[in-house]
Amino acid sequence: MTIRALVPQVSRNQAIQFFAPGGLVGRLRTIYAGPLLAVAQVYIPFRLFRTEIGNNANPQVRLLAVDSVNGSLDLYGFDDSVPGTISLDTRNAVESRLDESSARQALAQKLRRMIFLRGFFRIRQLSLQFKPVAELHIPYWVGFRGHKRYVSICVIDGLRRQVEGPKVRDLVRSWLAAEDRTRASADDAVQGLACDQPGAFAKMSL
Repeated sequence: MTIRALVPQVSRNQAIQFFAPGGLVGRLRTIYAGPLLAVAQVYIPFRLFRTEIGNNANPQVRLLAVDSVNGSLDLYGFDDSVPGTISLDTRNAVESRLDESSARQALAQKLRRMIFLRGFFRIRQLSLQFKPVAELHIPYWVGFRGHKRYVSICVIDGLRRQVEGPKVRDLVRSWLAAEDRTRASADDAVQGLACDQPGAFAKMSL
C-alpha cells in the first residue's frame, strides 16, 4: 500500500533501545514480559482538519487529526503547519475505514466532549467548523515480547516518543487479527509484518 506519512522522529535503533534497555530495567522487563522478539513500524491513518473553534468574537484555529480507522484514538494536534511528510510503499499500514464525513463527525464529538470536560460548558454560542486538509499516516513502533505461546506488544508514538496506552494497543491487535497475522507461536506472531526478526537481537544484552 502506498501512503503519505509524517516523517518519523524515532529511529529503529532508538526504538530498540527503548524496548530493550540495558541494565536492571532491561533484565526486569525480560523477566516480567519475556525477551524482545521483534520490532515493526506500523502506520495508522488520520484525517487532518483545520478546525475553527468559535466563541463569540474569539475564534481559535487549530490543526486537529482524528484516526480514520474507528475514531477511537485521542486527537492529534499540530500548531501552525503540518510537519514534513514522505511517500512510501508498505504493508504495515492500517487501512482507513472512516470517510471524510464520518471522521468529521467523530472529531466534532470528541472536541465537544473535551471542551465540556475542561470546564468550558458555560461557553455560549460555541461553533465548530472543519475544513479537510489531508489524510496522513502517523508512524508507531511496535515491540513484540514474550515466549512461544504468549506474545504481548508495546507501542510507542513515532513522533512524540511516548508510550501509547490500551487504545492504540487494541487497535494494533485488532488489525493484526483481521489480517490473520497472529498465530499460536511467537515466531509466527510477526509473520506477514515487515519487521526485524528475533535474530537481529541475538547479540543484545536483554
